[in-house]
Amino acid sequence: MLNYKLGLDFALEQDKKDTLSSYRNQFHIPKDKDGYDCIYMTGNSLGLQPKQTKAYVNQELEDWATLGVEGHFDAKNPWLNYHESLGEQMAKVVGAKPIEVVVMNTLTANLHFLMVSFYQPTKTRYKILMEADAFPSDKYAVESQLRHHGFDDKEGLILWRPRKGEELANYNDIEAILETQGNEIALVMIGAVNYYTGRYFDLKRITQLAHNRGCMVGFDCAHGAGNVALNLHNSGADFAAWCTYKYLNAGPGSIAGCFVHERHAYNKKLNRFTGWWSHNKETRFKMRDEFDQLAGAEGWQLSNPPILSMAAIKASLAIFNEVGMDTLIEKSKKLTGYLEFLLKDLGEDTIKIITPSNLEERGCQLSIAVKNADKSLHNKLTDAGVISDWREPNVIRCAPVPLYNSFQDVYYLVERLKSILNE
Repeated sequence: MLNYKLGLDFALEQDKKDTLSSYRNQFHIPKDKDGYDCIYMTGNSLGLQPKQTKAYVNQELEDWATLGVEGHFDAKNPWLNYHESLGEQMAKVVGAKPIEVVVMNTLTANLHFLMVSFYQPTKTRYKILMEADAFPSDKYAVESQLRHHGFDDKEGLILWRPRKGEELANYNDIEAILETQGNEIALVMIGAVNYYTGRYFDLKRITQLAHNRGCMVGFDCAHGAGNVALNLHNSGADFAAWCTYKYLNAGPGSIAGCFVHERHAYNKKLNRFTGWWSHNKETRFKMRDEFDQLAGAEGWQLSNPPILSMAAIKASLAIFNEVGMDTLIEKSKKLTGYLEFLLKDLGEDTIKIITPSNLEERGCQLSIAVKNADKSLHNKLTDAGVISDWREPNVIRCAPVPLYNSFQDVYYLVERLKSILNE
């Protein structure tokens, strides 16, 4: 890693050396009240818009206008198989095989569709294990699955909690839970990168622990896709899902991604909801044939893909495909390490970074607990041209995204935070 130094000169020097610095110009950067670029640190909530997105969407609007229904076959990017190239590119982002990935629906909808297949409770094995501070929608989805199957949503939910006085859950504790209650647990579902702490869990370790006890395993990768090396295939997880509007820059509420491990690719006995887009492509349009299950993750699709939304993710994936996750992660570690270095210079009596310092246990998000702070601190940062994210009771989440954030961004973020804290 870099030998970090204080002062603006270091940030300027690193930006000059940064081989990815030009990509910042490929994104629209929001402006502050004086017309200058904001310091945008919330790519972990909503990624910025690539400048080429408009052209990608306009291409589909133009083809729709001039071709009508024939656009399914004759558009510049034919709509009938539009999603297939996205799946291939997305597989590279999440570390999977093309047969294991499909771009479809939205995140929580995908989790429900996947749980139809991979949460198959019995009278004795019906519980679901997840981390205590999972993203709320995951918890709501899991509770509703328990109720749907006739179980009590509190008794049936097991939470992996941090130990008293600690911020991060201990792996020994999830191992102990699985040792003592594994025969009652049908599904382990964890957020791959915890939204609050920014911690990247060891997916392979969790999967192996759970599989050893006969549990199915799924991950919500909303805060991981496009941020960390998920290596979903090698993790061995049964399934995963993620949104594309955070690090993947596809726009608010955009279409999501879905992973199903290849060992399930040809298992037609798996219970699932189906629709005509999960039917064999060769006979799909014969219309009157009996259902013939499509192999792979595509077999979990129900409906034809929403092209206008897919155009936005296509625009962003083109950038990811050009840069590559390894290069992004290399810069991410340097940039986030620099943020950590500057924050620690403020003193632990003022701030505490609750995100792990181990580079392999985090992506680009750092969660900063500020002593005696309330949301007024976040509001002052916003007024100072810093777009960050506040989480109760006292945490500011900052994510220096390697595609469009600079070392100067990180320097000025900390300088403005320091100024506000010294008021």
